[in-house]
Amino acid sequence: MIYSEYINRETKGYTDIFDITDDVKRVVARSGVYNGLVTIAVSSSTSAIATLEFEPGLIADLKRALEVIAPVKGVYAHDEKWHDGNGFSHIRSSLIGASKTIPITSKSLLSGAWQQIILIDFDNRPRSRKVFVQVFGE
Repeated sequence: MIYSEYINRETKGYTDIFDITDDVKRVVARSGVYNGLVTIAVSSSTSAIATLEFEPGLIADLKRALEVIAPVKGVYAHDEKWHDGNGFSHIRSSLIGASKTIPITSKSLLSGAWQQIILIDFDNRPRSRKVFVQVFGE
């Protein structure tokens, strides 16, 4: 069986982070899948899907680490070509990735107690993001 849904979020950009774990759990429950996999993906080159303990200190640490790796005010060839100022967001997105796959067992996500699924929007302006959730299994 394959079941699919979208989760929608309005974002502010600049590393706006959302915990979408409960949304994904609801999609898995509606799917009726007992054992299988769930894939969570965002169709965007300036956002990402990751897992993380969703707490304020770690959120701040992640933002600080990303600023070291790909600073907002860095110089990017992308910006020189397109003049849109979001080269940093493309780099951050490519490093973290646009999707995650998590096993399902006994109708539950096989994830750690402190492991949440997050959507991160890195772009330099607000966006409407659609997160695709697809459940495979029996």
